[in-house]
Amino acid sequence: MDLHVLELFCRIVESGSFSKAANAMYLTQPTVSGHIKKLEKEIGVRLLDRLGHRAIPTKAGDLLYSYAKRMLALRQETQQAIDEFKGGLKGTLIFGASTIPGGYLLPPLIGPFRACYPDITIVLKVSDSKQIIDAVIEGVYEVGAVGAQFEDSRLEYRVFAEDEMILIVPPAHPWASRRSVKAKELLGQPFFLRERGSGTRKILEQALERRHLSIGAFTVIGEMGSNEAIRQAAKAGGGIAIISKLAVASDINCGELHGIPIADLKLTRPFYLITHRHRSRSPICNAFLTFIGTTSRPHDSHRT
Repeated sequence: MDLHVLELFCRIVESGSFSKAANAMYLTQPTVSGHIKKLEKEIGVRLLDRLGHRAIPTKAGDLLYSYAKRMLALRQETQQAIDEFKGGLKGTLIFGASTIPGGYLLPPLIGPFRACYPDITIVLKVSDSKQIIDAVIEGVYEVGAVGAQFEDSRLEYRVFAEDEMILIVPPAHPWASRRSVKAKELLGQPFFLRERGSGTRKILEQALERRHLSIGAFTVIGEMGSNEAIRQAAKAGGGIAIISKLAVASDINCGELHGIPIADLKLTRPFYLITHRHRSRSPICNAFLTFIGTTSRPHDSHRT
């Protein structure tokens, strides 16, 4: 298989469009269509369904996509190894991060890293922890940054930062002047939660379980897919929430939210860099891990 054609196929899957893939690869749309027809003929199955202006991968297309991404990653790794042998590192590192490391911890490190490696481009993708973990397992990202561990023997976890989660309430809330609350007091309050699959929610669930409590007993008035949504909802006065202190530090400093410790809940958590245990890492990935200082012993994926 031609790697150039596989890259083109991946672009179509990711953009959902022949024309967008053609523009990205500086090709005409008829040329793109011709390459895909030849690829489908070579493999012997239909890879893409054309639904109006959308291109949707078939099951065979999904299968090819997962392997094609690995092949393209290996091509990049090969080029990086040759560049390193010749005395320099250049290329692109694509990694994924959940919302707190992706929004607050990693961006300040990109500039200093590029000062050391000016020929490396960093592409940071932000989504929830479960999606990042799945992408690392599938080989879409070489490295990810998440705020919770999920049991999977294929993953290797390295601690690189710590965080504290706190209860936030709006200034008009009766608890705004309190120094602390107890976990059981949370049950009767209107509550905003992060979505299932987020590291924030997983840590909260584990902390409650240790106190023989459950999120199921909360009065949940909304589940939200980002810390920004939680912040804005709490600031509007609709309810309370538990969120990373990093995400609301500016709101607390200017008095738009009040942060309150929960006396009987341990809500500190480490953040981890994750890699695939059984895949070799590219020189760029190794340089990034070394730069961040992840020289500590890897954590087992089944520890919590």
